[in-house]
Amino acid sequence: MPSAEDTPAAPTIADVARAASVSKTTASDALRGHGRVSGATREAVLAAARQLGYAPNRNARSLRTSVTETIALHIPEFLTSAEYYMGFVFGVAEQAARAGLNVTLISSGHLPQHSAIPQVDGLVLCDPVAGDPVVDQLMNANLPVVTAERYVGEAQPTGIIWSDHAQLTTQLLDHLRDAGARRPAFLASDTTSDWATTLLDTHAEWCAAHDLPVLVGKAPFSASPDVLQRTVRDMLARSPEIDALICGADGAAAAVLPEIRAAGRTVGQDILLASCVDSSAMRMAEPPITSIDLRPRVMGAECARLLCEILTGDAEPGTTRTLSIEMKIRDSTRW
Repeated sequence: MPSAEDTPAAPTIADVARAASVSKTTASDALRGHGRVSGATREAVLAAARQLGYAPNRNARSLRTSVTETIALHIPEFLTSAEYYMGFVFGVAEQAARAGLNVTLISSGHLPQHSAIPQVDGLVLCDPVAGDPVVDQLMNANLPVVTAERYVGEAQPTGIIWSDHAQLTTQLLDHLRDAGARRPAFLASDTTSDWATTLLDTHAEWCAAHDLPVLVGKAPFSASPDVLQRTVRDMLARSPEIDALICGADGAAAAVLPEIRAAGRTVGQDILLASCVDSSAMRMAEPPITSIDLRPRVMGAECARLLCEILTGDAEPGTTRTLSIEMKIRDSTRW
């Protein structure tokens, strides 16, 4: 009988990567069918695996990723009607499917007890709000957590995908100034998420740098069109010198268009209008509204990708990645 020393060692993912002249991470992505791997590279990895007789060690994978092959996604229920968040959900689901994982949605309608947290391998939290008891519970559930945007609470996520909203908001304000605006106001959300706080702080810092008054109105993130319109009505009555309005929340800019017209103002002529979140409502408005494209579907996919890589050991805990975003200039800011 041959000894253990005489038995050839089973090929490893490192052997496959070496044979295909790629990194271990690329080889792993190619074999699992996800990641940014070209078709030619994926074929080279698969050919190397066949030649070496490589087979994934599912037992080892289970040790790294638990046994449920399911990840959970948490989005506050009052946000699910926003176009951004639905795009984010699809991005998570599509990327998880590529990795062979299921997705379960955790409701924020009821605070789960510790024993009621679903049996999953990891969590994706979309724009988590500090002080939300459900978010706090999930962040402390002893599971890998990837957040879309940074979390300003005490617990730290295992991984983060974030965008430089300060830079894009500054670009948007500079664009409004170049278009002739001298009194830009901001319709802000009253949440404590990193995104909402960053927008508010950036507007205040930009105004201070240009020696301008900080003109701000606040409304709940999930405010109805009536509430948003009332807030803008009060802002314009209180500060009639406002010549540009930036709206933070998804859909808010389109919702306040009727109120701006009711005040006798004409968007694109005596007042500019912009949104910090692009959507179909911004593109279809009359006039179309300048917005920041946050690429929600890509953001969701990147969060799911990072969580998968953390679970398989292909990414280190504490990994932070940046998703690029861009401004879409439309007629609402062209005088």
